[in-house]
Amino acid sequence: METQAEKNNLLRGGQFLVRETNCEDVFTPEDFSEEQRMMRDTVKDFIDREVWPNKDRFEKKDYAFTEEIMRKAGELGLLSIAVPEEFGGMGMGFVSTMLVCDYISGATGSLATAFGAHTGIGTMPILLYGTEEQKQKYVPKLASGEWFGSYCLTEPGAGSDANSGKTKAVLSEDGKHYLISGQKMWISNAGFCNLMIVFARIENDKNITGFIVEYDPENGITLGEEEHKLGIRASSTRQVFFNETKVPVENMLSERGNGFKIAMNALNIGRIKLAAACLDAQRRVISNSVQYANERVQFGTPIAQFGAIKAKIADMATTLYAGESACYRAAKNIEDRIALRKEQGNSHQEAELKGVEEYAIECSILKVALSEDIQNCTDEGIQIFGGMGFSEDTPMEAAWRDARISRIYEGTNEINRMLVVGMLVKKAMKGHLDLLSPAKNVADELMGIPSFDTPDYSELFAEEKEMIVKLKKVFLMVAGGAVQKYGPQLEEHQQLLLSAADILIHIYIAESVLLRTEKAAKKQGEDAVNTQIAMARLYLYKTVDIINSKGKEVVASFAKGDEQRMMLMGIKRFTKYTNMPDVIALKNSISDRVIADNDYKF
Repeated sequence: METQAEKNNLLRGGQFLVRETNCEDVFTPEDFSEEQRMMRDTVKDFIDREVWPNKDRFEKKDYAFTEEIMRKAGELGLLSIAVPEEFGGMGMGFVSTMLVCDYISGATGSLATAFGAHTGIGTMPILLYGTEEQKQKYVPKLASGEWFGSYCLTEPGAGSDANSGKTKAVLSEDGKHYLISGQKMWISNAGFCNLMIVFARIENDKNITGFIVEYDPENGITLGEEEHKLGIRASSTRQVFFNETKVPVENMLSERGNGFKIAMNALNIGRIKLAAACLDAQRRVISNSVQYANERVQFGTPIAQFGAIKAKIADMATTLYAGESACYRAAKNIEDRIALRKEQGNSHQEAELKGVEEYAIECSILKVALSEDIQNCTDEGIQIFGGMGFSEDTPMEAAWRDARISRIYEGTNEINRMLVVGMLVKKAMKGHLDLLSPAKNVADELMGIPSFDTPDYSELFAEEKEMIVKLKKVFLMVAGGAVQKYGPQLEEHQQLLLSAADILIHIYIAESVLLRTEKAAKKQGEDAVNTQIAMARLYLYKTVDIINSKGKEVVASFAKGDEQRMMLMGIKRFTKYTNMPDVIALKNSISDRVIADNDYKF
């Protein structure tokens, strides 16, 4: 019997690079079910009613208010979307969990952080690695908002190098408890949590171990003062000190030495959720910016009518539309992979773990791209507001400050860029992904004579889809050459990896936005989505420019002489348009629509 994943022609993680995807095989926001749209509206109404009018309370570090809003979210069931019904949750699919994360996170980074820390790294490790007894005991309380969770991994000497933590767990003489001692820092929700996922090292183990620790100040747990931060000001962030904190042996999470694996898999989920958490923040910034630009008159004209402002609005709308396309494409792939795993007999835990792990590359891609998009979007929002944008009286400066943490959370963007390429190469070496054959085909193509036939580009996106294929050839060419040159030492060449990752990131998102728009055009007709077509073309144009630049940077770093000349010629061939788009016209058509709507409505 054909599985759902096979029906959907489901690609494995990273396979987008070497396989063509049909638009019918991707999930888009236009495909949300009635139930999902109702859920989205419920979350949006909640935020518009309870959070947006009270933004100043978050900026004034009203931590109690953040906790109050979290409790209300729990009463609405919004903390339990991803939790199976047997543990008091709603048991909804991965797309629905992304949707709630998206719309609950846009008004303030303080709530976004509290929500993400609780529902993600505060709850998911127990769901995915806990025993039946642990799940029955703790998950229902976390799902309802009766209890809140936090995640104690980072230490003063262990940030990106998470496995180097010094916190110790020593078995008591009677063998019934572990005594945990050490210091953790940057712990979100620490000020109001009831439960902590704590990572510590037993004896001289190579890897850390995870523990479920109930918060009790009488049990050797001391909290530092609230950290004073650039943004997310009402997100409780404290140091946590453990002094021989007694933890029952049955509260070990998974097996001894499995903590690093738990931490890494929690980060995969956290990365794609963080990407989703940047979406509604962008929608709100764009909507506020365009409304201000329509009202603000200078030289007798609303500033929205000036070309310099139009260019900003077009770029902001385009990156949001593209990022949204990629986020929900990946979310549905994960949901379908989880379903496939369950059909094959995996437990819920195993299916969820392996389903997300399969798309670890895409999770890192999205985390990097969307965290940088929200920073750029808020920066342009301030610029559109001008001097008022710099004032606390408008929402822009708070949005800009809140956005900044996104590039550090869940592994810095530098770490994630290197992971993207590293994971792809490892998948190829394990035989999960054939990169060698396509890379060899590109090398053979470079040695051949290019076709001088005039292509038929009469169909929508015919040239753009061909361009995506060519951009993938750029990556295969430069990455293949770098792997040949450096082999296992490739990971030591960090600047090369950063540039190669940028190529891969832009390919994935440019392809996603084209597929989303092509699917919409087939359903609604091209005239109905002409602005989306313009956004897809604009995003691709910028992608081609970036890949041309980054490709040359990578080639020049490892290739010399004839090899370098051949590769540079390949980059030129693979980034050349037959019909160069009129970029200014594209930007004007996009901004005119957003300005007329006085909102972002895609």
